[in-house]
Amino acid sequence: MGGQYRITGDKYPRMRRPRRRGKLVVLTVASVAVLGVGGWGTLQLVDVFTGGGDSASAAGTKAACGNTVKPSASPAGAAKPLPLPGTITVNVLNATTRGGLAQKTADELKKRGFRIGEVANAPETFDKKVKGTGVLLGPATALDTALPVLGTQLAGAERRTDPARKGVELDLIIGDAFRGLTAKTDADKALTALANPEPAPASKKNC
Repeated sequence: MGGQYRITGDKYPRMRRPRRRGKLVVLTVASVAVLGVGGWGTLQLVDVFTGGGDSASAAGTKAACGNTVKPSASPAGAAKPLPLPGTITVNVLNATTRGGLAQKTADELKKRGFRIGEVANAPETFDKKVKGTGVLLGPATALDTALPVLGTQLAGAERRTDPARKGVELDLIIGDAFRGLTAKTDADKALTALANPEPAPASKKNC
């Protein structure tokens, strides 16, 4: 045996290789640790480049961007339906020094479907005091109903309401700048647009 082992007695010594189990355990634990750190680092990089760390806010943003605002068929606050010209009674009053304007204007309004009430000179409150094309006067309830309808027939006329006024009749008071009613084709277009307003545009969001 080369003198390395001395045999004594009747038993031979067991010649085993040195145990390496401890080294294997250490290597295994080290490998797992390295893989774990590498995997965690990879996930962090993925989160940085994809924004995965803020998934909740990203989901909220997508939900907000997905919500589209549907346009309304009528403008906000326009709850009252507009009256038809045939249901509106108009008193035509001349506040100028030119004669015959009230009757001529009343006849034209009647052709366009309006009801005609009084045709006369304007009262002292307005007589020779209206510098524009005219004044449309009515009760407070007519501000968003009958007055806009009558306003389509005389572009540029001032609209006024009198809270103390009773009834539903309107006054069309002709002023110094009056040269006639709005052309019928233009008045009809304005009346159509008033009765069928374009829907409000949908709100846009930057996503």
